[in-house]
Amino acid sequence: MKQLLLVFLGGGLGSMLRYVISKNLNTHFQNFFLGTFTVNIVGCLLIGIILGFSLKNDYLSQNQTLLLSTGFCGGFTTFSTFAFEKHSLLRTGDLMNFSIYTIASIVVGIIAIALGLWISKLL
Repeated sequence: MKQLLLVFLGGGLGSMLRYVISKNLNTHFQNFFLGTFTVNIVGCLLIGIILGFSLKNDYLSQNQTLLLSTGFCGGFTTFSTFAFEKHSLLRTGDLMNFSIYTIASIVVGIIAIALGLWISKLL
């Protein structure tokens, strides 16, 4: 039960922060969902750092890792919004932004995870 509450708390905090960032950034950049892109990339970086710390030397407890990675990062990042935004770009025929956003999200996301793991080794 404690683990479920940790995921619930972390997920709620991550979701609230995602909403604030997406609300502010998505309205400034039409046809490129910068808010969603930002939270997904930052979430990849954070989960790389969190899991890197957790694996490195038991810096974080299992409960802390659960709160931060599964809870916070899981609530903060959003694949469903990512997929919906891709659909809306396809629906409007904006193949250029669809391609750039999709490729950049995947490539930069993987790079951010690797960077997070590398940062955790340095700290």
